[in-house]
Amino acid sequence: MEKDRKSMQLNERISLLWVVVMVNMIFADILSFMLPGFFQSVTIEVTEGIMLVFAVILEIPIVMIYLSRVLKDKTNRLVNLIASVITIVFIIGGGSLTLHYIFFAAVEVVTLILIINYALKLTKE
Repeated sequence: MEKDRKSMQLNERISLLWVVVMVNMIFADILSFMLPGFFQSVTIEVTEGIMLVFAVILEIPIVMIYLSRVLKDKTNRLVNLIASVITIVFIIGGGSLTLHYIFFAAVEVVTLILIINYALKLTKE
């Protein structure tokens, strides 16, 4: 019983941390859109394929809010570790060097490291 309660608490914390990641990603993008000349500064050709890739990657935090609460511990650990690493790579690789983005990216990466830490505490059984 104690193990189940501890596991549920970890799952809830992980889920809430995914909410933090998602909201930070949204606001980093919203503030970026407000920068003068933002859309003219895009250096890659924006195609439907690229937009689909971004949509899939941005869907990860949204889906993880739910999955973190319902998956069994062993699967939850693995999925959270993979999702966190993919999201960290996306944040660092797809970001800009504007001060607001660096701030949001730092918060997101620290939050993802907390998710990894909590996921590692889930039982391995």
